[in-house]
Order: sequence, then C-alpha cells, then structure tokens
Amino acid sequence: MNKRLNRSDYILSLLIVFLLVCVSGAFFFGVNIGTSRAEARFASLLAGQEEASKKPGAYDQQHLVSFYHTIYSPYREFTNRWFDQLKELDQSSVDASAVMKELAKAADDKYGEIAKSTTSETSPLLGEAHQNLMKGLKLFADSAKKFQSKANSMHPSVLLTELDKDAFIREAKKFSLQGQQQYYTAIVKWNETVDKQVKGVSLLDQPALTPQDWLQMSLNVKNSYISSILWKDIRFMPLYPQDLTVRIDEMISSGQVKKLNLSDVQSIVDLLGDTNAARKGDFLSRKDRWYGGETMPQLPFFYENK
Repeated sequence: MNKRLNRSDYILSLLIVFLLVCVSGAFFFGVNIGTSRAEARFASLLAGQEEASKKPGAYDQQHLVSFYHTIYSPYREFTNRWFDQLKELDQSSVDASAVMKELAKAADDKYGEIAKSTTSETSPLLGEAHQNLMKGLKLFADSAKKFQSKANSMHPSVLLTELDKDAFIREAKKFSLQGQQQYYTAIVKWNETVDKQVKGVSLLDQPALTPQDWLQMSLNVKNSYISSILWKDIRFMPLYPQDLTVRIDEMISSGQVKKLNLSDVQSIVDLLGDTNAARKGDFLSRKDRWYGGETMPQLPFFYENK
C-alpha cells in the first residue's frame, strides 16, 4: 500500500535539497577563494623577487657558477636519484621501504651539504634560492621517512599515487621549483648586465605570452619564463627548463603550434609536460642548431650532460 507524502515530508525534502545546494555552493566558493589566494601569493612572491633583484651586484657570473657547484648541483643530484628510484618502483620488484630509506638519506645528505654553503649578501635572489632548495630537501627527507614504514604494505602503483598526493611532498616540490626559478631569474639579471638589449619577461606581467612574443626573447629569458611556469603549476620534472625551451622553439618553427591551435606558451608547456614530449638532454642535443649565437653563463648544465 503506497503511503502518500504529507506536508512535513515535502518540507523535509525541500530542506535537504536546499542544504545540498548550499554545501555544493560553499565547496565551489572555497575552491575559488583558495585558487585566488594561491594566485595572489604567487604574484606577491614574484613582485618581491623583482624588488630584490634590483640590488646591485646580484648578477656576477662568479656568483652564478659558485651557486651551481655548491648548491644547485647537489640538489639536482638528489632529484636525479628521486626520479630514478621512482622509476624503479614503477618498473620492477624492489624493496619499497628500502627505496624510501635510501631517498630519505640522500635528501638528508644533500641538505647537509648545501647547508654548509653560503651566498653573497649582494645576491639576494641566490640567497633566497638557497633557502628554498634547503626547505625542499628537508621536506623530501621527512616525507620519505614517513613512507618508509608503510611502503612495503602498498602496491607500487598505490605508493606512487600516494607520494604524488602527499601534501608535504607537494610542498617540497613547490619550494624546490621556487628555488630553481630564482636561480634562473638571477641568470637573466646577469645577462642584462652584459647585454643591455636583454630584458626579462615576468610571468606576472605576461601570463599569456604568445609564440610571436616568445621568439623575440633571448634564451636566458625563455628559460626563466619556463621556470616560473613550472613553479606556478608545481610541475616537478627530471628535465631542466632549457629542455622545454628548445622543444617549444622546435614546435613553433615546425608549425605544430599553429596546427594544434596553441595560442600561448603556457598551453605549449602543458602539452609537452602532459605528453612527456620533452626530455632531459633535449637542450644539449639541439643547442648548436638553435642557440649558437646566444650568450650563456659558463654553467655546466648549458654544456655538459649533468
């Protein structure tokens, strides 16, 4: 026997629907607020970098080379190990807990190594980059230790997913990418002192950089712009920014960008990153063809496969 709904039932149903609508609205409102705050924070940090980089003496090539050997290179040694070990987890049967233990030790070791280094007080961007790379390594170490005890109880694919989702590892990537971006920005500041025609381009001022505008930029400016995108999107990859730079130049030159209807550099980076179409070493294998006349500081990642 069917029971007809009375007035109270209708009111209760309407209240439930109303509450669901309110909850959904609050959720999306929260997402929008969070996104806006993140974008505002990113813009504020970029603006702060611009102010810091105006101080004289921040662009000495000797400072860039010293930073590379004592800070950036040890950091990259860890990231190379990180990606190699995650690849092992994905492709073979290994002791996952041992991998996490090894990665934690590697991060701790590199943290200790670069913590002993110093940067010149006249190079504020390099000092900030130093601190951010240290923060990244510390968070990588702590996160790997956290996963060590439970790694063997997870299927490798699950472990990799959990690592990618972990909030502390995400923060480690963010700090690391910010430090890298500050280093590449310092390279542009050096370039501006040796070539007065070079002028940096900020992601804050030109978030939708067109392929035509891109082609007018020097190599160092392109690399800095890409490093900003990687930081903003927390796109943590084994390659260098210049590996993406050369692939973007190739895609524009070959007409692929036009065929794919990609209107700005951000969309090209998204495509290359999402499809794994740019690899570490792309820059070195194509450098002579594309950048023979470019001014580059004497940094190993522009000349050697490190």
